Parts: sequence; C-alpha cells; structure tokens
Amino acid sequence: MTQFSLPLAPATSVHELDRDDVESYYIPGGKVYERFFECPLDYRQSQSSQRICVFARHIVPLGKENQMHKLPFILYLQGGPGFECRFPGSVKSGWYATAIEENYQILLVDQRGTGLSSPINANTLKHSTVAAQVEYVSHFRADNIVRDCESIRQILCQGRTDPELQKFALLGQSFGGFCITTYLSMFPSSISRALITGGVPPLVDRPDPVYQATYQHMIVRNQQYYAKYPRDVARVRAIIKHLNFVDVALPDGGRLSPRRFQQLGLSFGFTGGFDSVHQHVLRAASDLETAGCLSTHTLAAISADQDFDTNPLYCILHESIYCQNGNASNWAAHRIRKEHFADQFEHRWDHIERRDDPNLPVFFTGETVYPWMLDDYAELRKLKDVAHGLAEYTGWGQLYDTDVLAANTVPVAGVSYYNDMFVDFSLSERTAQSIKGFHQWVTNEFHHNGLAVSARVPKYLFQLLKGDITDL
Repeated sequence: MTQFSLPLAPATSVHELDRDDVESYYIPGGKVYERFFECPLDYRQSQSSQRICVFARHIVPLGKENQMHKLPFILYLQGGPGFECRFPGSVKSGWYATAIEENYQILLVDQRGTGLSSPINANTLKHSTVAAQVEYVSHFRADNIVRDCESIRQILCQGRTDPELQKFALLGQSFGGFCITTYLSMFPSSISRALITGGVPPLVDRPDPVYQATYQHMIVRNQQYYAKYPRDVARVRAIIKHLNFVDVALPDGGRLSPRRFQQLGLSFGFTGGFDSVHQHVLRAASDLETAGCLSTHTLAAISADQDFDTNPLYCILHESIYCQNGNASNWAAHRIRKEHFADQFEHRWDHIERRDDPNLPVFFTGETVYPWMLDDYAELRKLKDVAHGLAEYTGWGQLYDTDVLAANTVPVAGVSYYNDMFVDFSLSERTAQSIKGFHQWVTNEFHHNGLAVSARVPKYLFQLLKGDITDL
C-alpha cells in the first residue's frame, strides 16, 4: 500500500496538546489545530509495521486556548461510510456552537480511509494484488474507526486526573451513529455521553432486511416527489428514453446510464432534495427539447451531485456496514431490487414502454449501491475487482455486543426521523429499545440531515440527557 509522509505525532515526552510544531490558525469562534496520529492498520497485530495516518481537526473555543488540558472533548463522527469531516469555516453556529455552549472543545476526525487519513482510492491501492487490496480495505470499518478514536483519546487525555475528563463525549450523524453504537459496545467506560442523529443502526447480520425496508421508503418518496412536480413524470420518461438509446459520456469520463440518472434520488433523503433533483430534471429536459442532447453544464452538475468517485468507500464498503458473523453482502441492494422491486425501479425503456399505463412515472433510487456502478463511474472502474472481492468477503467480525448494550450505563440520546429514507425507523426503534437507558426522540420534523439544517436537534438531545425535557 502507498505510504504517506505526514507530520505524525513524534515519539517524545512532550504531550500532544503542548507540541509547538502543530499547525494552527483561527476561524470565527475558535482556534484550529491540525493533528496527525499514527495508528495500526490491524489492531490485532498492533506491533506490525503496517501503520496508517489518522487526521483530527481540533477546535478550541476562542479565548480558552490555555485550557486545552482541562476542557472536555466532544468527538464528532461523520456520516458515510467513506466521507471525511467538512471544514466548518466557523464554529459560531449550528451544532458547533451548541457544543461550545456546553463547554466542549471539538474533535473532527477524518475516519480512516477518508480525507487526510490514509485515503483509499485507485491510486493508493494500485501497487498491490486484488487479494491484498481486499484484505487491506477490510480493516476500514466501524470497529477499527472506533479503535483509532480510542487511541487518540488516550493520547489527548493523558495526564488528566478527573476520570470524567478522561472520557470523550460523542456526537454521530448517520453512519457516525453506527460507529457510536460500536464504541458503546467496545469501550463504554471511555464515553461520558453520546448523541446520535439519524444513525441508530439496525442490529442485523446482513444488509437484506435493511434494503427490504428502505426500498419501500424510496417508493413513498418518489410518489411525494411526483406529487410536487407532476410535470416531471413526462420529463423523466423522456430523459430515461434518451439515455437508453444514446451512450452519454460525462466530462470526467464516466457514463450517464439510465440507472445512474435514477441515482439522483439519493437527494430525496435530505431536506431540499426534491428541489435539487427537479433542477437537474428541468435542465436535462430543456436540453433535449432545444438541442436533442444533454449539455456539458447539465452533465457536470449531475456528476457533481454524485460522490461515489470522490469518496469510493461510499460504494465499495457501503454494504459491509451491515455485515457481521461472516456474512457477505453479495450486492444486497442489487439482489433485493431485482427480486422484489424490479417493476417499481425499472430503467429499461422497452419494459417501461410495455406497461399497461404508459404514463406511469419512472422512479429514482436512493442510498443503494450496485455492481454496474463499477462500469458507469470513472474512478470506480479502477476499483472493480476489489469491490467485487469485498462484496464476496466473509471475514467480517462483530460490530455490536448486544449484551454490553443491554447493560449500558452511558447516558445516550438519539433522534430517529420517522420518515428517514436511509435508516429505517422500525429497525432503529428496536435498537434504541435494546440499549439500556437510551433516550429516543422521534420526529417527522426533519429528514436525514436534521443536524445540518437545525441547531434545535443537538440542543434538544443535550436537554434530553440533562432531564430538561418533560413532555415525553
């Protein structure tokens, strides 16, 4: 695997928080420290020479720079899998401001394989065999993400005498909530409190039950979309017909197939998603009406809204987040679609044309990955073999310990969005009920990205943990 030369924490007696060689700068509301940590690739062989780099953006509230050794940490775990933490630009609003109000300093960790943390892509994997690539990438799931965070906690909290200040508070969005549940299973004594937004995971051993549920949610969201934009029924049918008969190349070398166009429905899971998809549809239909082909502007905009090339783990490791006990994913979403939902999500024009009702809408898909993506996406093509290898991989271990969760003593609060298209509410509710002391907030006020669109979400969860909410 490709090795990276990054400013890792040196093996000295100087505390990580006291290092004077760490790059730092100010943003509105805080001072940022960019920290790099060296971690084992495989914690079962922690003395092995195979190491990875894990990057953490450390933000200290403005005016409290000299209190780093005393302020408690809140660690944010990003959604995904396969996405790095976004640079905040400011910590004077959103959940950042709430965390600072709660007297925390903030850690934004790029989970292993993403961002500046030994990123996985075609370039970093190209110098090894497919078997070695599969083995390497298999170490980039939630269990090892959690072990990285625990290693960082031990470094940053070293020397603290108050047991509570030696712990991390956790905030996890979507897949970040999956990671928190793994953290609660593995290192509960290291956590002071945990907040989960849209990410109470289904405690399943394989992905099939997840997609059997979420395809149903996709159908509902499609119906709601076309109810809002009824003229898009004809527009989308025209676009799908065009893509069935014309091989459309994207500016980055990918291919806009009918099935890839349907993947724009991923946005249906977010607030404002209907409107963003409608803009793509409107522009594409206008292109076809005026020029008979799709413009570079339209194609570039569609490609920019699809993250699978820039964040390939989101595809190649996606279904493995549901795999335990040696179960392979075997392209579960593809199988479930073909076996149970082929008619609803049909993409072939000759089949669409033969429907009894010629005006039925063509449905978009959601947060699902498919083997054909390895042909349609330019960067994923280069990872085709390793992606298939991971889909067939049976070496997945346990991510959750149900006995530990049932005996949990860590204060935990989570919000489950009733209409969440990505994380099935019923499956999440079962998990919440299986974690002792879990404070669950259920709402239909937000979609999956509630944390990003409203500061009320983190505030409400903190209030839940304080016992400040009495109307439950």
